[in-house]
Amino acid sequence: MMRKICKRLCALTLTAVMAAGSLALSGCDTSLDKKFGLTPKDPVSLDLWHYYNGPQKESLDRLVTEFNETVGMEKGIVVTASSQGNVNDLMNKVLDSANKKVGAEPIPDIFAAYADTAYAIDQIGLAADLDPYFTKEELDRYLAGYLEEGRFDAENHLKIFPVAKSTEVMMLNKTDWDKFAAATGTELSQLSTMEGLIEASRKYYEWTDSLTDAPDDGKALFGRDAMANYMVVGAKQLGQEIFSVSGGEMTVGADKDTIRRLWDCYYVPFVNGYFGAYGKFRSDDAKTGALLACVGSTSSATYFPQRVYTNDDDGYPIEVLVIEPPCFEGGEKVAVQQGAGMVVTKSDEKTEYAAAVFLKWFTEAQRNMKFVVETGYMPVEKAANDVSLVESALQDVDASACLQDTLKVGVGMTQTHQMYTTKAFRGGAAARAVLENAMNDQAKADAAAVQALVDGGQTRKDAAAQYTTDQHFEEWYQDFLQKIADAVKTAA
Repeated sequence: MMRKICKRLCALTLTAVMAAGSLALSGCDTSLDKKFGLTPKDPVSLDLWHYYNGPQKESLDRLVTEFNETVGMEKGIVVTASSQGNVNDLMNKVLDSANKKVGAEPIPDIFAAYADTAYAIDQIGLAADLDPYFTKEELDRYLAGYLEEGRFDAENHLKIFPVAKSTEVMMLNKTDWDKFAAATGTELSQLSTMEGLIEASRKYYEWTDSLTDAPDDGKALFGRDAMANYMVVGAKQLGQEIFSVSGGEMTVGADKDTIRRLWDCYYVPFVNGYFGAYGKFRSDDAKTGALLACVGSTSSATYFPQRVYTNDDDGYPIEVLVIEPPCFEGGEKVAVQQGAGMVVTKSDEKTEYAAAVFLKWFTEAQRNMKFVVETGYMPVEKAANDVSLVESALQDVDASACLQDTLKVGVGMTQTHQMYTTKAFRGGAAARAVLENAMNDQAKADAAAVQALVDGGQTRKDAAAQYTTDQHFEEWYQDFLQKIADAVKTAA
């Protein structure tokens, strides 16, 4: 009985949030409609390019149709949405259009873009400033960090509008974890910090090693996708921005102590065999039982396996537990924010305003919630980032238990963590690639070298000790700084 009452209250609250947003859109915007010349007698046609496919595309298409048949018809706006393939396909087509490449289509009125693409379009002078089309009250409805990402130019204008976001969570094979925990007394709470995760991973390596007669054949417990996120967010948790952008200019903040702590909490456990990376994605490693846990995007939660396949073709089912990713001990609670936003192409005020009307409508709490729970993303308005509202919305969709838990954890983190990402800057994509590869490539290469020494008869402890020296870190660190400088210089 109590559950029914709670569900009813959540539904009523969500309906109230939706109603408030609808009133704001249909009522308060009338004067702006007149100011910018919007009228159903002379409708505006908007082309929207995106990279959504499958269920994501179907969800977006339904909402675009709903807009065209309601608010669009009332105000004189017709939106046509089309998928351009994957993210890279979309980026290349937008840039070709912006640069008027032979054979390219005209640039669309709205397009999905990550920060680097938006920055490139802005450098050409084609990204519209959206601030004139939103009131302060309207902008205050959105999570501040999501809007801040779109303010990357010297004047701090809003050039990217958030429509759906994701963050990272830790996904754990609880079935096999429970066996390990029961045998060793390891507490699940250890996984809340990087330092605790390393200690648990060490215990897991030693425990799995003890299960066989062969020496030094323990297994890694943890791995992660998106090393750039680890570097950026880890540094921020420790009080530093690796790439700090102000007034359109970027400065590198990578002091040795901060980077050393990142090194000690990833590279060192990796070469010792406590962390690992084997397949294309860490969810692949979890599927084969090579890892028990990984940190990955909320939008990729559906890829974490429900069964583990080892030598048995049928495998065995596992219970999946979703928890917050670990933070550094003593650090701030910071989580990555990810996901493309929408850029409006600079044209005339009437067209730009019409695009803003659609974006307001699309991101209203309940409507946005409908989109995100169907696609694995998270809503962008503050009012919608409420776990009870997410639970209510999930009742109307066919989502796996893992996806449901992922959304609840992710949305809950918006209330407890600072959502953060670096702003766009010239050379940003190349600089981020350095963060993605520099430490990870070194860790993989050195782990392979350590394994070769182990195969030759050395203990893993002695073999790894040859690579975890201060001198080795210093050499890597100087090379790391040079690679970042080269990446930014090449793009300048």
